[in-house]
Amino acid sequence: MLHLSDSTMELTGARACLLALCLAGLVPGIQGSVQGQDPGERPLELKEVFALFQAQYNRSYPSATEHARRLAIFARNLERAQQLQEEALGTAEFGVTPFSDLTEEEFGQLYGHRTAAAGPPQVNAKAVAEEWGTPVPLSCNWTKAGVISPIREQKQCKCCWAMAAADNIEALWAIGYQRKVSVSVQELLDCDRCGNGCQGGFVWDAFYTVLNNSGLASEHDYPFKGDRQAHRCRAREHRKVAWIEDFVMLPRNESNMASYLATHGPITVTINMKLLQLYTGGVIMATASECDPRMVDHVVLLVGFGKGSGRAATALRPRPRQSRPYWLLKNSWGDKWGEKGYFRLHRGSNTCGIKKFPLTALLHKPKRHSCPR
Repeated sequence: MLHLSDSTMELTGARACLLALCLAGLVPGIQGSVQGQDPGERPLELKEVFALFQAQYNRSYPSATEHARRLAIFARNLERAQQLQEEALGTAEFGVTPFSDLTEEEFGQLYGHRTAAAGPPQVNAKAVAEEWGTPVPLSCNWTKAGVISPIREQKQCKCCWAMAAADNIEALWAIGYQRKVSVSVQELLDCDRCGNGCQGGFVWDAFYTVLNNSGLASEHDYPFKGDRQAHRCRAREHRKVAWIEDFVMLPRNESNMASYLATHGPITVTINMKLLQLYTGGVIMATASECDPRMVDHVVLLVGFGKGSGRAATALRPRPRQSRPYWLLKNSWGDKWGEKGYFRLHRGSNTCGIKKFPLTALLHKPKRHSCPR
């Protein structure tokens, strides 16, 4: 059995929380160090677990005072993760992530963009000519078709909106034209019509930029910098490798979204990211009070849907919960976060506002395609 020393447990609930999280396997990377400990060795302390976190995610702090502050935040986040785990309606699991040394406020400031209340101005209203009565398959997973580009990492650049748009365009080109392209996110940031770059933006701004520039250069020619400095737009200096005909807002209905996704390809959605900071896997299902569907602040790529019960039983969950219908989404926080860079939200309940802004680029003469199941 694991024993924790009282000497460094600065918060009352952190001891029991850390024990539960480690035994449940919700401290990725750290779990092996904890469970591999010799019973005769001295107790593992919170500071040591925090040091393992620092090593895994390459964290360092400028002073002893800042280190102590981050340790206290880390401990509070362990408590919060346990609370989320116990209260979760779906099969989601919460634990240590790359963001465990950030407060909720810092996480929102660093990784969220401006909340969008009204939506895009003058979005194409000609919804794609579509028979919305098309039966929705039981499942769809575009990652199985090899058309989804590798997981991106936005770092501390508020560019989820640009990365999701780039992911959308790349997937549509792979599906529609059987051509794999890697487009420049940096061009979207440097040439954004609103000039905000890494300060945040909206996915429709990215699509307007692509239309205004008559396409995008390649990631190789115009690479991502990931800093907050303003850079000159160099769109005219590079050859375009992908372009779009237009973009469209889909009907704000989850059944219609699933139908379009299964026949045309991945789409972008804007969600409330509140529950993603400490997410490690499973299906997130939340009430409006837990994850307000009106306050959306993070853009991701919707790549599939299905039904499942999440991961195997753990110490915190002796028996798997009921199977849930879910959406599969691609994030832009690197492949060490979530389910190798992906996550799942409950489907059919507008979880975290997923149906608020379903947008997608349009290619010339879009055709129906069959999504792998």
